[in-house]
Order: sequence, then C-alpha cells, then structure tokens
Amino acid sequence: MVNLTNRFETSTRGKGLYEITGQIAAWVAASEVRSGLLTVFVQHTSASLLIQENADPDVVADLKRVFDRLAPEDASLYRHSIEGPDDMPAHIRSALTGVQASIPILDGRMALGAWQGIYLFEHRSGPHRRNIALHLMGER
Repeated sequence: MVNLTNRFETSTRGKGLYEITGQIAAWVAASEVRSGLLTVFVQHTSASLLIQENADPDVVADLKRVFDRLAPEDASLYRHSIEGPDDMPAHIRSALTGVQASIPILDGRMALGAWQGIYLFEHRSGPHRRNIALHLMGER
C-alpha cells in the first residue's frame, strides 16, 4: 500500500467553474497506483469542488446562474461583509457544494463517468490563486 500526497495551485479569473481534471489525472497516472482512493481538497472557504458534466458548456453556465440566485451579492442580506459584497455569498456557495471529493482509482485511472470532470468552483468576483491538495492511497 502506498500513501502519496501532492499540492498544486490554480489561478482563477473570478467567479466560475475551472476544470482541473487533466492536472489531477496526470498526477494519478504518474503515481502508477492501479487501485485505490483519491481525495481532492481545496484549501479555501470561498471556493469549492464539483464533479460535474464536462461535455456541454450550458451545464456550467446554468450552474453559475442558479448559484447567483441561491446566494446573491446583496449586502442587506448578510452581517459578514468585511471582505466585500461577494465574500459571504462565496462562503454560502462553498458550504452548499463542499471542499473535497473522493474518487476511486481503478485500473490506474480515476473512475469518473464518461461526461464527468473535476471543477474548482470559484465563488469570488476577483482573480485568486487556489491551492488544491491531493491524497492518494492504493496499490501499485
């Protein structure tokens, strides 16, 4: 049994979904783990992770619109406003979607469905640099 870790940073240009599947898949392949469990974790409270469809860009656009309605940037709705009008809605969106994902590794690859990708979901309006931690346990 091997126990491997890695970190990488990804830059965002503001609110939106940024696919990070390729970076993670390359690291998993290089690990030579054939069977195991991968944990992906974003080290922030105003960004989150999603496993979502990566074939039709309308899905990503619709998700952004839904979350804008669920947690609007309206300062009159929140007490926490010290970091700007987008901060508290970002925390709410992160709480609704989560900051980690567990993905089985089968035959040396992530066991994602045909149309699934891993996304960093940036909830803040401005650009940010987000840290992603990876932990892989498995057999080679």
